[in-house]
Amino acid sequence: MDTKVTLSFNKEIIEKAKTYAADQNISLSRLIEFLLRKVTTKSYQALDDFPISEWVHQVADGQAVYNTRKSRKKAKDEFFESKK
Repeated sequence: MDTKVTLSFNKEIIEKAKTYAADQNISLSRLIEFLLRKVTTKSYQALDDFPISEWVHQVADGQAVYNTRKSRKKAKDEFFESKK
């Protein structure tokens, strides 16, 4: 049974993904479903552990950046270190 989901992505990524999906004769929805199925079939401890195939890099827009929060002490230390 299919369920609708609303997601937000960078416009350029969506355009590239749509082109890729069309070239593969599948819908963008099925492409995303395929990727999510691959990721969720195994237990991964971190995002870096995901098995990403070469063709995924074709639709990606450069290196993924995962922002994490820094402790106040680390941020303060980095700030003062940069002023030296």
